[in-house]
Amino acid sequence: MNRILVGAIVVCVLSAVPAWARQDADGCKDHPVFTRFPNMRISDCHSSQFDMRGFPVGPPVLDQEKPTKAIEVEGAVQWTNYEPNEGSTPLSGLQIMRNFEAATTKAGGTIEGRYPGWCKGMYDQEKMPRMGNGCLSYALTLKFVRGAKEIWVLIQASQDDGQYVMTVSEREAMKQDIGVNELVEKFAKDGFISLYINFETGKSTINPDSAQTLDTAAAALKAAAELRVEVGGHTDNVGTPEANLRLSQERAQAVMAALVTRGITAARLTAKGYGQTAPVADNRTEEGRGKNRRVELVKK
Repeated sequence: MNRILVGAIVVCVLSAVPAWARQDADGCKDHPVFTRFPNMRISDCHSSQFDMRGFPVGPPVLDQEKPTKAIEVEGAVQWTNYEPNEGSTPLSGLQIMRNFEAATTKAGGTIEGRYPGWCKGMYDQEKMPRMGNGCLSYALTLKFVRGAKEIWVLIQASQDDGQYVMTVSEREAMKQDIGVNELVEKFAKDGFISLYINFETGKSTINPDSAQTLDTAAAALKAAAELRVEVGGHTDNVGTPEANLRLSQERAQAVMAALVTRGITAARLTAKGYGQTAPVADNRTEEGRGKNRRVELVKK
């Protein structure tokens, strides 16, 4: 994807080794979706190959006890913190917002949430870590569609010191990195396999980008035609136990139905939801919650 240049007021030409690149924090670089403003440096960054983030969308909810509506996006995540170089004139929060709005519109993206001003709504810090204290301040939620991939961006800017933070998530299913033969062997050895299926937020509707994972699982079940299998749904601990149990059951049934449409006999399969009762990782971490949101095929 072509990089989008921000800085509608000033357009700069970047040299092969720009001066600001040498000042960035170790291991940090710009996400390909955006360049940075002139005279800015990356002071900190963090990335994950696969995790969930909740992007605030729509109008702000001004009740500080209730977060603004959010869209949950699973996929690769990059968080970046920018600050002005020493001696440079800092941009205002509104100026940063307007530049990103213009760049996004020009590139064919959409603005899913706009929160101009200081603390113009609240967001869920557990679903959007490292972005501040829970207030939406000079914030934008942006979305770009590139082929089968959705790229979501949340930007928050300080009021007057020129700093801003950015979280970028690329919506895609967690990759099933093992093939059909390996899945059959894992069934025989461990008695189960974990599938990472991408569903619509809060629903049991399977997103199209999980088709390959389901195709591989169905092929493995066909290769082990003697097996009877339980399709078990599991969640993290975000939300109530009752809601998670219900959602996990619905998602297990959806995966079972998807396998049946791929040629697996329904009599070989049963669906059961476990909710948040059987975590395989620490729910206190972002990575752990991502691993706990899974569907397991268990040999009976």
